[in-house]
Amino acid sequence: MSDENEQRTPVGPIEGDVTTDIARLMQRDLVFVARFLGESQYLMQSHFQQFILRELSASGITDETHPMIHAFAERHAILLRDFVFSGVSLSRQLRIEELERLTGDTMIRVDMWDQIRSHIDMAEQRFRTQLPGLPATLEVWKAPSRGNP
Repeated sequence: MSDENEQRTPVGPIEGDVTTDIARLMQRDLVFVARFLGESQYLMQSHFQQFILRELSASGITDETHPMIHAFAERHAILLRDFVFSGVSLSRQLRIEELERLTGDTMIRVDMWDQIRSHIDMAEQRFRTQLPGLPATLEVWKAPSRGNP
């Protein structure tokens, strides 16, 4: 039986390379999607904001009765905009081999591997910089101490 105060040694290096494992799965798991940016996002958000304000006004909710209604409409317009654009994005996907064929770019997978590796490194480094403050944060995750009855 181990002592409750015994320090556990950190886990050693993770076996294999997750970047290479993910790259191997690109054929099946990687898709490229359509994404609306810029003015298109603004137009869609404006449409929904006006729609929401019109519908609320028809229900008797106006800026006279609810002075903060524009903030409510803006927040909900963003949610509706994102819902619409997410649905469109999901319905227009290209697999990596289709994109390679269309663009003639045979280096997409290598570029993706490099990007994944770089972002993994950044995420791990960010976690390491937060590590000194984690023991205090993790106090609430500790197992309850067993007191004597």
